[in-house]
Amino acid sequence: MQKKYRLLLLSILLDGVGMLSFVIPLVGEFSDIIWAPLSSFIIYKMYQGIEGKIGSLVSFVEEAGIFGTDFLPTFTLTWVYKYVIKKGKTD
Repeated sequence: MQKKYRLLLLSILLDGVGMLSFVIPLVGEFSDIIWAPLSSFIIYKMYQGIEGKIGSLVSFVEEAGIFGTDFLPTFTLTWVYKYVIKKGKTD
C-alpha cells in the first residue's frame, strides 16, 4: 500500500480517537486537555513541511474546542489538502 493511503487510514483513525471525547460526557472534556497537544505533535510529524505546521496549529485549536470546532476531522482534512487539493506526491 502506498504511503499516502497509509497516511489516510491513520488520519481517519486519529480523527476517530479525537472524536471519542463526545462519547463520555465530562470525562471527554478532560481528555481534550491531553489530546489537544498530543494530536498537534502527531500531525506535525505525520505531515512535514507547511502542511504539518499549519495542521498542527489547526489541530490544537480544534481539539481544545476553541470556537466550537471540536468536531472537525483535522487529520483527514490535512490529508485531503496535501494529496487531493495540492496534489502532493508520495514522499
